[in-house]
Amino acid sequence: MTDSLAAMTRAASFPLTLYLASPEQTARLAAAVAPVLGSGDVLLLSGPVGAGKSHFARALIRWRMERAGSVEDVPSPTFTLVQTYPLPDGEIWHADLYRLSSADEVEELGLSAAFEDAICLVEWPDRLPEPPAGALWLEFSNAEEPNSRSLVVKGPERWAERLAQPIEAAA
Repeated sequence: MTDSLAAMTRAASFPLTLYLASPEQTARLAAAVAPVLGSGDVLLLSGPVGAGKSHFARALIRWRMERAGSVEDVPSPTFTLVQTYPLPDGEIWHADLYRLSSADEVEELGLSAAFEDAICLVEWPDRLPEPPAGALWLEFSNAEEPNSRSLVVKGPERWAERLAQPIEAAA
């Protein structure tokens, strides 16, 4: 993110497009967003394979675990579909729906209940029968420079207010 982008975020509304120059910058953004999340917050992470969805999610989870004094591996849920992380301030669910063959499987995973009670990070949200109305959408794509990403952030305006300062801090 550039200094001019950081200044723009103070007054920006959604959708907001961010340029992430490196995986480290993606991780910094995740760490900046992590403290503003609470139970019932859902982040829908979309984009092609290798665009940074898992990297962002894992960095966010690691930040929250470190603050809780918990040290645990944070694997991608590609094969398990869902990884859960019980923390003192609430549970985090990280779901990768890429391998789902039908929308009915979402209910079997227990995601609907988690959307109400946990922080949920959902990769491949297009597999959901109906995404939660108040969710934050993070659409990752590869940018022209190697290892860089473009990120479009959108959702209800309440998210714009909550994220303005963390996005500026991550710049």
